Amino acid sequence: MAALSEQDERGGQDERGEPGPAGRGPAPEPPQAEPQAEPQADPQAPDLPDLRFHLDAELERIGTQLHALTDAKDRLQGLLDAVLSISGELDLSAVLRRIVTTAMDLVGARYGALGVLHESGEYLKEFITAGLSEQERAALSGVPFPHGRGVLGLLIQDPEPLRVENIPGHPSSAGFPPGHPPMRTLLGVAVSVRGEIYGDLYLSERFDGRPFDREDEEVVVALAGAAGIAIENARLFGRVRESAERFQRLLLPALPDLSPFEAATVYRPATQPSRLGGDWYDAMVLPDDTIGVAIGDVGGHDLDAAAAMARIHSMLRALLYDRRTPPSEVLVQLDRTLQATTDIPVTTVCLARIEPHETGWVLRWSTAGHFPPLLITPDLGTEYLTAEPGVPLAVSTGIERPDHTHELPAGSILLFFTDGLVEHHAHSIDEGLTALADLAATHAERPLKEFVRVLADHHPSDGQDDMALLALRIPTSTRSPEPGPPPEHPAA
Repeated sequence: MAALSEQDERGGQDERGEPGPAGRGPAPEPPQAEPQAEPQADPQAPDLPDLRFHLDAELERIGTQLHALTDAKDRLQGLLDAVLSISGELDLSAVLRRIVTTAMDLVGARYGALGVLHESGEYLKEFITAGLSEQERAALSGVPFPHGRGVLGLLIQDPEPLRVENIPGHPSSAGFPPGHPPMRTLLGVAVSVRGEIYGDLYLSERFDGRPFDREDEEVVVALAGAAGIAIENARLFGRVRESAERFQRLLLPALPDLSPFEAATVYRPATQPSRLGGDWYDAMVLPDDTIGVAIGDVGGHDLDAAAAMARIHSMLRALLYDRRTPPSEVLVQLDRTLQATTDIPVTTVCLARIEPHETGWVLRWSTAGHFPPLLITPDLGTEYLTAEPGVPLAVSTGIERPDHTHELPAGSILLFFTDGLVEHHAHSIDEGLTALADLAATHAERPLKEFVRVLADHHPSDGQDDMALLALRIPTSTRSPEPGPPPEHPAA
């Protein structure tokens, strides 16, 4: 019993320490976890440093491609902008210069030039340059422009794109004239118009110091194609403009000898092609030895306006010569006759007589809605002879037209002009008139023909309308012919 009790007290385990029936035997030991196997490395998997290296290389490659795409996009956009810029010009000289400067911008070249071929195609007859500093231009003053010999002549002989990395070392190099800036690199591309070589575009010295590459060549070749179209457009525009100007000039009179007065005229068509205008001028010696002057502007810019101008001008000339009446009465009769016999657009006119006076000459004038004459005195003072303008022709025949008078100092200049000389869409008309007066005072001491050309060349207007100018220089002597009989005034 004691043994049993002792066995019971030991927890009922058997000799093996395992629980026996009815809770006998030793207590079981906790189960031991089996050891985990070490993971085996995949011999085909890359190491982490290699993966990072390949990833960095791929990102760098993608970044390079994106950078190249961005550069290509920027260059393409630059090319498109360049084409639009060149195509926006209509004057041939402006087109040629814009081609050079645009090509320089596209490839980052410091110097550029466009050589225009002679009709024979054997040498350059014109050479347009850009990029030269004032000092470099001064150093080349008196040096004739290149006619296509040496390296430049290679394009004339073979109109294929040309890239040269060392101009002085090239076997065709003829050297540079004294004072010429040093140049080593060259990119040349022929410019063709309607399948014929028009000229050669030359670029030199990239700002980054590198020679011109294939991409530079491709973009300049593309530009040269657009340049050919722009040149052809400019030439066509020039021919249309010349034809319009010739037609307009055929309608304008050749001024007779107005001695002792000196006269000069200018007519300029509008900058846009096919825009015939209705501007005209006229001056003549009248039977009473006075000088008659007229300037006018018919509304519109087409053949109808030009035809109306011819009718009005011819009728006014006949009335002015036939009637010794004040200008206002001539305008009244003109307006009545036109409205009774023909259909004309609204027209402005300034009609004047320069009559002898006791101490010189006096201007007597009347206007039909036109700008007043500009007087430039010998001391270079300026004055617009502003007065009641009256209404334009073809508005109303029942309104009186006033006359005005003003003494003309000996040696002064009297300028008649149309609105195309001063009107600008971005400025007020007063600004244009002020600018014209300043311009006239600055150049009044020039010969009269040169004076009117300068005014037309540097006009303060936007050039969207044709312009006519007539200038008279009053004799420097204060003596004048004996005053003729007073004008005959017909009964009302």
